[in-house]
Amino acid sequence: MKPTWHAGSLLQLAGSYWQTFTLHAGVKLRLFTVLSEGALTAPEVAARIGAPVRSVATLLQALCAMGLLDKQADRFTLVDAARRYLVEGAEAYIGHMIMHHHHLSGAWARLDEAIRTGAPLRTGASFKDPEQREAFLMGMFNNAMLQAPAIAEALDLGRRAKLLDLGGGPGTYAIHFCLKNPQLEAVVADLPTTRPFAESTVARFGLSRRIGFDAVDILSDDLDGHYDVVWLSHLLHALGPDECRQVIAKAAAVLEPGGTFIIHEFILNDSMDGPLFPALFSLNMLLGTAQGQSYSESQLRTMLAEAGIGQIRREPYCGPTESGIISGIRESK
Repeated sequence: MKPTWHAGSLLQLAGSYWQTFTLHAGVKLRLFTVLSEGALTAPEVAARIGAPVRSVATLLQALCAMGLLDKQADRFTLVDAARRYLVEGAEAYIGHMIMHHHHLSGAWARLDEAIRTGAPLRTGASFKDPEQREAFLMGMFNNAMLQAPAIAEALDLGRRAKLLDLGGGPGTYAIHFCLKNPQLEAVVADLPTTRPFAESTVARFGLSRRIGFDAVDILSDDLDGHYDVVWLSHLLHALGPDECRQVIAKAAAVLEPGGTFIIHEFILNDSMDGPLFPALFSLNMLLGTAQGQSYSESQLRTMLAEAGIGQIRREPYCGPTESGIISGIRESK
């Protein structure tokens, strides 16, 4: 349902970045991790992070107003959601992705410039900064860790024997597919720089004998091997339509007849005007890539069909940021 706008709601939206940056500051300053020690006063928090009491108290009070902290007398404590998601080391910690969003904010403030020029404002050079690269890689890993168990449970791979996790980064999805399907082996195919992170992550789960790594550039290199499952998660949105067709065709070429091809993406409806997160994510890709975008279900279906994939269907899965899954079966070569 479309919102009903008025002056007040528009102004609230226009200033909503105030809350965004308040959250970013809390994460960057490790306030939530500090408060995980127990109830603390503003001077105690200020002493732990090395900042003036006045500014720390103002931030703590704003976080209380946002519902991320509680305050009793002069002491501040975490609410349950903050303890679960915003404390470093917590199993469901999402602070890395929050900091990745913080690093994107400068480009978003210049969105009008990107619209006028049609050119990206961010480049791959930004990930040469160790802090930004760590936030991105760990943020993607943490996000995948939150979704992968549910996806592995929702998708029935039957007796499939070998899975290609194309552009799989640390191999989070390959790990959870293998945990769910004991007969399954997998290969994570990604850039060489990803190998150390992937191999250490796979080893943590005791799956080094079942999950290998193939160093490839998905656009310039051919793929090797034979697979009966291909998994593409959040890969296509960084590419233009022709590049997507190229990648899908390469992946389909190493998929055995009767094998399953699965795409996990932020999927727009066929009129391209929703859902909200995929539509906004297309703007994020405009800011950061030459041709990347969110794609509609019909666009993805067409690309799969062109690569010889049939029996295409939308799976009954919706992720926390409105991601969806489309699958199909490789027809005879």
